[in-house]
Amino acid sequence: MGTFWIERAKEIQQGKHLTWEEAAAFLKEPRELLLEQLEAAYLLRSHYYQNQVKLNMIVNTKSGLCSENCGYCAQSVDSKAVISKYRMMPSKDIVQGAREAEKRGAGTYCIVASGRGPSEKELRTVEEAVGEIKATSQLKVCACLGILKEGQGERLKAAGVDRYNHNVNSSERFHDNIVTTHTYGDRTETVNGAIQAGMSPCSGLIAGMGESDEDIIDVLYALKEIGADSIPVNFLHAIEGTAFEHQPGLRPEECLRILALARMILPSKEIRAAGGREENLKSMQPLALYAVNSIFLGDYLTTPGQAWKKDLQMIEDAGFEIEENAFTQSAEMFSG
Repeated sequence: MGTFWIERAKEIQQGKHLTWEEAAAFLKEPRELLLEQLEAAYLLRSHYYQNQVKLNMIVNTKSGLCSENCGYCAQSVDSKAVISKYRMMPSKDIVQGAREAEKRGAGTYCIVASGRGPSEKELRTVEEAVGEIKATSQLKVCACLGILKEGQGERLKAAGVDRYNHNVNSSERFHDNIVTTHTYGDRTETVNGAIQAGMSPCSGLIAGMGESDEDIIDVLYALKEIGADSIPVNFLHAIEGTAFEHQPGLRPEECLRILALARMILPSKEIRAAGGREENLKSMQPLALYAVNSIFLGDYLTTPGQAWKKDLQMIEDAGFEIEENAFTQSAEMFSG
């Protein structure tokens, strides 16, 4: 077995960069080199994050009722999927979700709402909830409310939001195959607006929507250029009733190779195995921890995740550790 990728990881650790051509070769390597690729990714992951795993929890504060036609999403205006639909929950319920995140040992609480962007009433609700959460806990707060209008990012920052998520999802070239009610530029402008407002930018991708290897590579380099601090790598969970319901899904080894490539291109960034992790990686989920340093606990927006205590067990069994600022709470809950 060769050592090319391991040597490249050592060079990347010293400040060099993976080229686009090398990234293309990385995704086409044979199966027998997968463990070497994961070892290369781990060299970088461990350099920046040791063996720690950051824990995040999502609350879906508004479900369905969306004007956008994203083909992957059960909340899309065109979706026929059977899901719960409700308007923005009151701030006290958002705060209660934060208490659950603390109980599970999560360090970051992600407030997510469907729709093109937040209304004035929805924004005020989030501001109120975040103020209470920040005053009464040590949680980091990430908001994901869609496309922001002028001034909204600054208001969220003032309320205490630490990070704003808006995924670019795929390459600019492939974007119109996913959604036509907004543009790729709408997405990148929102990420840039979050940066200008002083929030940490979180932006990622969805793999398995029918895109090419070139699209995967392009979106990873786009995220590098944008300056995303946190990169959630989602894998399509093909939901019945959505436009992408018949997409075949990715093999676990393909998912692992994409995660390893993300680490090689974005060595120092928080990379998260996000939505679709359980559905696509299956029993090979623990191997993802060699490339990523972050996961979601529990359910996603409209799909179930792995039971959160099983995630804690997975982390322990694989020899990794929960991020220090959340370790004590999480360990207590797990032992109980």
